[in-house]
Amino acid sequence: MNVNDFDYELPEELIAQDPLEDRASSRLLVLDRKSGAVRHDHFYHIAQYLKPGDLLVINNTKVIPARLLGVKEDTGAAVEVLLLKRLQDRESAWECLVRPGKKCRKGARFSFGDGLLRAEVNEVLPDGNRIVRFEYEGIFEEILDRLGEMPLPPYITHKLADKNRYQTVYAKYEGSAAAPTAGLHFTKELLEEIRAAGIGIAEITLHVGLGTFRPVKAETVEEHHMHSEYYEISPEAAAQISDTKKKGGRIVAVGTTSCRTLEAAAKEDGSLEAGSGWTEIFIYPGYRFKLVDALITNFHLPKSTLIMLVSALAGRENVLAAYREAVRERYRFFSFGDAMFIQ
Repeated sequence: MNVNDFDYELPEELIAQDPLEDRASSRLLVLDRKSGAVRHDHFYHIAQYLKPGDLLVINNTKVIPARLLGVKEDTGAAVEVLLLKRLQDRESAWECLVRPGKKCRKGARFSFGDGLLRAEVNEVLPDGNRIVRFEYEGIFEEILDRLGEMPLPPYITHKLADKNRYQTVYAKYEGSAAAPTAGLHFTKELLEEIRAAGIGIAEITLHVGLGTFRPVKAETVEEHHMHSEYYEISPEAAAQISDTKKKGGRIVAVGTTSCRTLEAAAKEDGSLEAGSGWTEIFIYPGYRFKLVDALITNFHLPKSTLIMLVSALAGRENVLAAYREAVRERYRFFSFGDAMFIQ
């Protein structure tokens, strides 16, 4: 399957640079995955497309201010370090993306915040990422909150005025290098309206890594390799999901991160057990979904693994036709953009 099969034309001005003042006022494109029919609405009406007995599955991960701007200690040259993954087996060590990479070899030392935080490159990995060990006094998370910036995607050039706008209203557990952006459309009031309508909400956790958003450089889809991400599904969430399936309700994943977590943890018979682990699941057309029945998602980059995932659920032709319609209707695209409900 050729990667170019998932390309589409997108005018640059449709890439949303700022979040809307009201999260729920985003537009909503509703796609019937069987017929390909499209309907236009607003996200504050999402409850109208859900049914009593359905279950929303949300990702309660919290984005850390993972972008650190500092200097090389020997030359004073500017350096940018992006925290990707905390290493459990090495104290104060993280897998990081470092720029400029060529000048940051093993042994390179950095300083952030006039020495409040220091770091050293311990290892250069085959993919170019670095293992970086940090040195500090006090609590790392507090220092990071003081010095770090939100790691906005490179296509967003505006500075974010409020850090919380790159968090969902239900974010709990720190660990992500990027937001599960489909969840950004929900407000606390909208979640209460959904619960009051007899629709369940289950929380799971997947700490989003940048591997999800990296461009697919291979010519064919099958050659691409996903980076691993850590997930947790509690006994309570597993029970909610299993019970919903048994009773005939729909599992509605909020975002591709929730979708991938559910499908990675599900057994072939569609059952689900509580647990945690790392997943490299790559979902593209031809994949048979075991748990997910419907999906709330944003509009994704051309030729990305995420547009491949939604194409697996709704069909490539249906998805690309819906994207062309969204472009004609001047929808806002990507992380701070509008939403799509695939049912």
